[in-house]
Order: sequence, then structure tokens, then C-alpha cells
Amino acid sequence: MSEKNIQRGEMVTFMLNGTQVKADQGWSLLYAIRFYGLDIPTLCYDEGLTPYGGCRLCVVEIGSGKRAKLVASCVHPVKEGLEVRTHSNRVLKTRKMILELLIARCPGSKKLQDMAAMLELREVRFRPLNDDCILCGLCVRMCEEQMASGAIGFAGRGKDRYVTTPFDMTSEECRKCGACIYICPACELRCQGPNAETTLCSGCINTEPVCASKFDDAMCFMVPCLSCVKKPEDVK
Repeated sequence: MSEKNIQRGEMVTFMLNGTQVKADQGWSLLYAIRFYGLDIPTLCYDEGLTPYGGCRLCVVEIGSGKRAKLVASCVHPVKEGLEVRTHSNRVLKTRKMILELLIARCPGSKKLQDMAAMLELREVRFRPLNDDCILCGLCVRMCEEQMASGAIGFAGRGKDRYVTTPFDMTSEECRKCGACIYICPACELRCQGPNAETTLCSGCINTEPVCASKFDDAMCFMVPCLSCVKKPEDVK
């Protein structure tokens, strides 16, 4: 369900980072989290398209103790009494691992490089594939839902999955509108161009919250974390 088509219903109460909040029962966790001013990264999500839950970068932790689990917030509904943590150590590490895998698949994407800088990803431990698609499904949903065309779709399964036209032939439904290219996060090349020497750019890297390792959760949600920014008198 896209944000513009959010259904109205009864209000539910749940815990968000230790604070009791209310949300409409028709909201997704992602929508509710953003409603309360917390920003979490998304890649395959777009507010004008149906949630897909493919990239998992919007992962949050729900529950507590041994019963806590990670879920994709864009496709998980708010529920009465739910406990949600958006910036726990487990969540932050998981987002980095997911982004590491995505960048290994498509290191030439500026969108991914910018996100790596924001999340302070410092290394990619996997061999770069230099692919041109991360299977986020944005182009497929854009073509079907916004352009009412359906000229492209997924084919194959697992590692052989790819985006193509029906039967890999020129599609009569395609109007060559360019909407698929406009929304594709892999189409915009990183600042260093297509032949960058390093897997990660890190040119715009932010400062990660040092409090997360101490308290198991980030204590603020500023980007970059203001507690980590050096004061002028500290810089020699």
C-alpha cells in the first residue's frame, strides 16, 4: 500500500524506542516511524509505489529479549503493544551488512555510495560484481503502477533473476517514457565515474553514533550524530 492510499482505522498503541506512541492501525511501521520524525534508510521503497520489502534496508527490531526479531518496516503493520527499536546495535549492523552486499553487486551506483557514507560503511568484504541491477523492483512497479504499462517484469529465480520484457523481446507496451530509468538507483553513476579504483567512495562519510555501542541503541537520531562532531577547539 502506498502512503497516499493509507487506510484509516482504529488507533493502536505501541512502543517506539522506549516511548509509547499511537498510530493508525492501517499504517506500516515505516510510515509510523517517519511520522514521528525518525529517519531510517530505504532503497526499494517509494511513497508512490506498493511496498516491496526487497532490499531490507528499512529493517527494524521488534519484540524483546530472545523473542526479538528483525522485520522490514515497509511491509510490517503497526500492532497493539508492539515493541520497536529502530537504531539498536543489531539493526545498525544488519543494515551495514545488507548495504555491503548491495554495493558488492553494484559499486557504481551513486545512490548506494551515498547511503554507504551516511551509514558509515568502511569496507566491502565481498568481490565486486559490477552488475547493473540490484533487483529492487522499482522500475517494474513504476512501469506497472504509475505508467500503467507493465512493459517489464521479473524473470528467472534466485541468482538467475533479472528484469526484462516479456519473452526478452521488444515490448509493444513500452512507450519509451524513461520512467524506469528515472527511478533506478543503479543508473546514476558515482562521482568517480564508471572506472573508480575503489569499491567504496567514502567521500561524504558521516560520523556514526558512538553511543550505540555503549547503550545498545543510538541515543539521538541526527545525521551526522552531533555528539561525535569535533568542536573547533578540538581540531589541531
